[in-house]
Amino acid sequence: MAIVELRTYTIRPGLLHEYLKFYHQEGFAIHCRYLGPSIGWFYSEVGPLNQVLMMWRYDSHAEREHRRDRLYADPDWLAFVPKTSAYIEAMENRILKPTFFSPLQ
Repeated sequence: MAIVELRTYTIRPGLLHEYLKFYHQEGFAIHCRYLGPSIGWFYSEVGPLNQVLMMWRYDSHAEREHRRDRLYADPDWLAFVPKTSAYIEAMENRILKPTFFSPLQ
């Protein structure tokens, strides 16, 4: 059964749009090279603010682990990650399992 990874980054106040531009220019292509196309990218407008939410689909936990291991072996990704600390205040990660009737299987 497929799994969906939901990552939530809380961005420092006032830096949300700057972070999105920075990530899109420097990190998105590297991420997609290893994790595949994302299900979606969102930011919050109501409730907790300054949050960026991204979703990735994997066939299994093993596939997720394999893809992330390859990502963290890439020197370009390792050079990018430290640059994000100027923007990110907190991170949260969830692994979601779709229900049997979910369109995301």
